[in-house]
Amino acid sequence: MFFSGISDEAGKPIETQIKAHKELGWKCLEIRNVDGENLTLMHDSKFDEVYEKVNDAQMKVSCFAGCIANWARYITGDFQLDIDELKKAIPRMKKFGTKFIRIMSWPNDENNPVSEIEWKKKAIERLKELSKIAEDGEIVMVHENCNGWAGEKPENSLKMLSEVNSPSLKLVFDTGNTIAHGQDAMYFYSKVKKHIAYVHIKDAITLPDGKFQTTYCGEGHAYVPEILQDLKNNDYEGGISIEPHLAAAVHLGKEATSEEAYKTYITYGRKLIEIINKLK
Repeated sequence: MFFSGISDEAGKPIETQIKAHKELGWKCLEIRNVDGENLTLMHDSKFDEVYEKVNDAQMKVSCFAGCIANWARYITGDFQLDIDELKKAIPRMKKFGTKFIRIMSWPNDENNPVSEIEWKKKAIERLKELSKIAEDGEIVMVHENCNGWAGEKPENSLKMLSEVNSPSLKLVFDTGNTIAHGQDAMYFYSKVKKHIAYVHIKDAITLPDGKFQTTYCGEGHAYVPEILQDLKNNDYEGGISIEPHLAAAVHLGKEATSEEAYKTYITYGRKLIEIINKLK
């Protein structure tokens, strides 16, 4: 296993993100946004600036946390956005030497929902097309169990992998997303663990009213220590990437002061290190 993290939760500037990971002793970043712009979607000049600063710091990028098929793009939306983003991402991934890009599988449209059958059909068709592009580009899309058809339950994730049937489509398992979606983390993990290529560490508790609240890793209901122990037992060698969602959460519009965000991120990373060090 190696450590990483969705580094914009430490701070918006890339310098702050690099500083946080160096303070934690980590060599990798999972980059999503820099100064509020996604790594894949930003202008070429901005990307080159980010690349130079990461490269000068002798850091690596473990994964691009892209927007493809994510929580903000309904299944009824414009698929060309996802095609264009993937095609733009591939040469940037090549420049960084990054193998993975995070994707989802389009949430249903809250205002104009399609049937379950149509939702699955369109998601699979789109993922097949994206997977062909990824194969040609020799990169791997890792699907996150978040908002989207394949994240609804582990059985959907397995159907997606089976029907798309591409070496360029694997899974990133997010421990805490299961709690946010009313799922059992260990059950979901046990069903898909053979297909996990990358891991997001998040934790949360279910509140009496059925809502959820994020916590530091190991303090919630997501079985973080147990899942990490099982990964170790099965010789998992991939990334373990923190996504605290405590001080800041992009998709919820939740922001924090720069000091609060940085301090929370460092504390979260150290708690994860403690968990890993206690594994047998």
